[in-house]
Amino acid sequence: MIAIITFIIVFGLIVIVHEFGHYYWAKRSGILVRQFSIGMGPKLVSYTKNHTLYTIRLLPLGGYVMLAGAEDDDEELKPGTIVGLQLNEQEQVIQIDNSQKANNSDLIPLQVASSDLQKDLFIEGYVNGDEQILRRYAVDHDATIIDETGTEMQIAPVDVQFNSASLLNRFLTNLAGPFNNLVFGIIVYIISAFLIGGPLSSGNKLGEIQPHSPAAQVNLQAGDQIMQVNQQKIKNWDQLAQEIAKNPNKSTKLIVKKQNRQVQQVTLRPRAVKSGKETIGQIGIMPARDHHFWPTLKSGVDSAFGSMVIIFNALKQMVSGGFNINQLGGPVAIYSETSQVAAMGYKQVIVFIAWLSINLGIMNLLPIPALDGGKLLLNIIEAIRRKPVSQKTEIVITMIGMAFLVGLMIAVTWNDIMRFFIN
Repeated sequence: MIAIITFIIVFGLIVIVHEFGHYYWAKRSGILVRQFSIGMGPKLVSYTKNHTLYTIRLLPLGGYVMLAGAEDDDEELKPGTIVGLQLNEQEQVIQIDNSQKANNSDLIPLQVASSDLQKDLFIEGYVNGDEQILRRYAVDHDATIIDETGTEMQIAPVDVQFNSASLLNRFLTNLAGPFNNLVFGIIVYIISAFLIGGPLSSGNKLGEIQPHSPAAQVNLQAGDQIMQVNQQKIKNWDQLAQEIAKNPNKSTKLIVKKQNRQVQQVTLRPRAVKSGKETIGQIGIMPARDHHFWPTLKSGVDSAFGSMVIIFNALKQMVSGGFNINQLGGPVAIYSETSQVAAMGYKQVIVFIAWLSINLGIMNLLPIPALDGGKLLLNIIEAIRRKPVSQKTEIVITMIGMAFLVGLMIAVTWNDIMRFFIN
């Protein structure tokens, strides 16, 4: 249960940070954000403020923003549809009820003949079934429409649609999601550095000991030094970690120098932990760290940029060294890693959040259609050509990219299931 809750929090937080980037810059650019949703699936609660519908949905996995003219279909009213109209004092339509559920006598029942809710802002049809008189009503720029599910949202006139914003603002709106993830990852790495400590101290001195771990059970304490693992003398922390990793569930002897300089021998069994395809030993120890302000701050920033380098090198290896699906991980892999990290305590969960946020930010910048990087590439092409790619071409490119991503996600998810749960 803890692993499931941790997964929901980690995955949801990172996606919401990403979507908030798009939301914030779209608002700054004058683009109508029709909906900001936390979670997916059926709506639980909602409220509207400043023309944006904010919702909390049933499935606590991520979220999304709906930008006018960019990521939602236009609210087309088909001829023959029966709607209810609410008018203001100027006889302009301020609400169109298309839910088919309203029995409000204050609304004007209209059978739609034609409408334009983007450019000319009108709706016309027959009132109370009287097909002898065609009535035409002007629609207010800020009118709302209630869809078949009962959800009320702002209409999207052309001037507030995504494509009406300047090229620069569209570029920054597309960039803002990955940018948020990268900045968030850096900040969280810095926070984790202050929680865990700054750079590693030299040598093999112990720092934090995890409660109820094999190390805690034999009374190892912060400040102790492990001098020997079985017959192998230990000179540094990397060597210590490697020797412990060799002995999952095996009786292991340690020579320990206590803080009072006494030397003693203890015997424990490192717990077995899955790391990719391998099973390694861990005893629940962390290295001693420097807790001074500037070294700690530098350590957090270094960790963040070190993660970026690792991810870029992995991408480079995929391109130059041949693609291997085991190099990718989907939701199943994230859940598996989250469950392992959750068992190590909240500090390691925070580090994992930082790593995952930076990972998502970089991956979304890849120039693949349907990802933010693909949209940014189209923005760059538009800047070079001095005219946008045709809408038809953009739709085809996006559909191809979406099909590729869906296929890749299915393959990655199946591979993750085979790796983590079957093999």
